[in-house]
Amino acid sequence: MSELVTQLSEPLFNAFQSEMFVLLSTVDVETGGPTSSAISWIYALNPSTLRFAVDHRSRLVNNMKTHPRITVTLFGAETIYAINGVAEVAQDPLEGVPFKMCCFDMKIDAVRNALFYGAQLASAPTYSKVYDQRAMEKLDNQVFSAMKKA
Repeated sequence: MSELVTQLSEPLFNAFQSEMFVLLSTVDVETGGPTSSAISWIYALNPSTLRFAVDHRSRLVNNMKTHPRITVTLFGAETIYAINGVAEVAQDPLEGVPFKMCCFDMKIDAVRNALFYGAQLASAPTYSKVYDQRAMEKLDNQVFSAMKKA
């Protein structure tokens, strides 16, 4: 059995300093079942903490306030990482953004390779933002700036 890793490695920490998307998995308040959503407003505050923002219209906010144990899944360099931890509200509402958001900090409990044995990702997935480029950049800058102040 491998040793439990409880914080981000330097390469993972550095990856979380750039724009990316991850899957955020929570326990649904209404059904009690698992649910996953892609988010991109996320970065590593330090090797033991991820900070992310979620629109208040999302069910994720209530899910995490009720059931704070979560998993962030990152499709990284050559593998998939499952990062388990506990979410806590950093700022609600997040100040300095044009709509109601909630900022969370995730205290990392474990980081593990979640790809099946003998496999390696040929490439990490990529995405394109398909709405107004200037509006997207402005909103991203507002959200990340507000998160860093939270």
